[in-house]
Amino acid sequence: MEDFVFFKPNVLDIEKMQKLVAADVENGNILDRNYNEMATTIRSYTAVKIDEEIVGFIALHIHTVELAEIRSLVVKDKYRNQGLAKGLIEKVIDEAKYLKLKKLLVLTYKKALFEFFNFVEIPKETIPETKIWADCIKCKHFPVCDEVSLVLDI
Repeated sequence: MEDFVFFKPNVLDIEKMQKLVAADVENGNILDRNYNEMATTIRSYTAVKIDEEIVGFIALHIHTVELAEIRSLVVKDKYRNQGLAKGLIEKVIDEAKYLKLKKLLVLTYKKALFEFFNFVEIPKETIPETKIWADCIKCKHFPVCDEVSLVLDI
């Protein structure tokens, strides 16, 4: 088993993170976040590395005192199916519990991955409008969203 290390990235990691996520941004699976946007939200990210190479990351974005969202989950192709995505999700769930949040939202193409953690599908109409107009409107697929929306009660 390789020695993966989970850590909180800093602003010097942003360029590497953007390169890692570039293909998923290009194909519309993940929203584009520019350098400055990532810098202002760097504390929301958790990353995983091996031998100083960032091979995955995830973000926890807080919407309200009760609701947060999982964003930007990505794992480098050659490291997929090794439990890294699950490890990143576990870290975010633990962080949400620590912050005393009540619900975690995710929009995803990987429904089964999140159902493993007891997320349940919800109608997109129940997603807060602030989320739609702040983020979804930037998506290549807007307004025809083909992602699944799920929520976890913490």
